[in-house]
Amino acid sequence: MRFLITGGCGFLGSNLSAEVLNRGDELFVVDNLYRTGSRDNLAWLKSLGEFSFHELDTRDRDSLAKVVAEVKPEAIFHLAGQVAMTTSIENPRFDFETNVVGGFNVLEAVREHSPNSVVFYSSTNKVYGDLEHIPVEEKDSRYITPDYPQGFKENIPLDFRSPYGCSKGSVDQYMLDYYRIFDIQTVVFRHSSIFGGRQFPTIDQGWIGWFIQQALETRKVPARAPFTICGNGKQVRDVLFAEDLLRCYFGAFDKVSECAGQAFNIGGGIENSLSLLELFRFLEEELQVKMNFQQLPWRASDQRVFVADVSKAREVFSWEPQIDKVEGMQQMISWLSGVGQ
Repeated sequence: MRFLITGGCGFLGSNLSAEVLNRGDELFVVDNLYRTGSRDNLAWLKSLGEFSFHELDTRDRDSLAKVVAEVKPEAIFHLAGQVAMTTSIENPRFDFETNVVGGFNVLEAVREHSPNSVVFYSSTNKVYGDLEHIPVEEKDSRYITPDYPQGFKENIPLDFRSPYGCSKGSVDQYMLDYYRIFDIQTVVFRHSSIFGGRQFPTIDQGWIGWFIQQALETRKVPARAPFTICGNGKQVRDVLFAEDLLRCYFGAFDKVSECAGQAFNIGGGIENSLSLLELFRFLEEELQVKMNFQQLPWRASDQRVFVADVSKAREVFSWEPQIDKVEGMQQMISWLSGVGQ
């Protein structure tokens, strides 16, 4: 099998790339090496085996089309993109060109040069907007949505908010439409919070890793200045460890005839949901630190609660999370402490 991965040196991309090499399949990686940690991930991948690397930006239509035409992969994992809400607000044109133009270029390259390729797209729960119409109750450590005890299914109305939601949501819909109009086999994964090894978190992206970093630094320097959070810390997300995501992508590839033309909410589910306050409580006990923080105003378009109901993925291609949040966070602590780098 030939797999082409855009953004193959990013967090998700490098994990998927490593799995392709582990499976003994042919790997082709496209990445512009823009993100923090991408060059480190490229060096790590090179230590694992041989593959073809193309340093290019998906906004470069001609160069991307040339690669797709030459490779004609069985599957493309399209992960390249701008992934920070804050960056999308600070620089909406960059967000648009990277996500919308880049994603459109992938689809057009497939339509024109490799129409039998399957395209898997890394979308986001932000396509559902703020979810402000959903009743929310405030508890001691988290918000809950009583009407959706198992989380949100894919039939929640789309409601693009923020430049990031608009750009990711546009390609989400392009993917599904290219299946309907051009018979391109596409699958959309609307991800919740993903974390794990090879992730280099920042204040804008990768919140589990970012706050674990704050805890580790506090353990070294207990008197350090407080870190900041946006909102009151009761906002909730479901979290999914990277190894479970690998099973998701390859599981869907194995059953692509059942999955093509559909979108799936992919996350840890209600059992693996966390608020910031609950994460801090876990880190205080696990690392014997005190998580001192200051509150900032809520971020624009923040969801009080998002938890993915993964029942559709379970029914269609027999996937569900296997690594619970505690085990995943313990592995993430090890990664960020230097183990596995």
